[in-house]
Amino acid sequence: MSWPRLRRRAAAASPSPPPPPSAAPSAAPSPAPPYPDARLVIDALGRKCPIPIIMLAEKIRDVPVGAVIAVLADDPAAYTDVPAWAAMKSHGLAFREDYQTGWAFGIRRNY
Repeated sequence: MSWPRLRRRAAAASPSPPPPPSAAPSAAPSPAPPYPDARLVIDALGRKCPIPIIMLAEKIRDVPVGAVIAVLADDPAAYTDVPAWAAMKSHGLAFREDYQTGWAFGIRRNY
């Protein structure tokens, strides 16, 4: 999956099908999270380390304990740095998805 497609996935509307052409227009559907458990998505694509870690450290306090933050990154150092930061700070790695040009990490806030 390419990053433009991944970014579209992150900003996509809910997966419900569009109304038929003859139907009356309705309110715009609410955006769906790119990952079912993610409360917040940090787009660190194109950013070099340590910026993805700094962005994550700043935003982890914005979600409640037990919630997941998704981090999108394509810097090779992020592959090990994001999970290592989570372990060092006693947060959990909820998921790691590999893509052709980067990764999506899910970090679960533990405290």
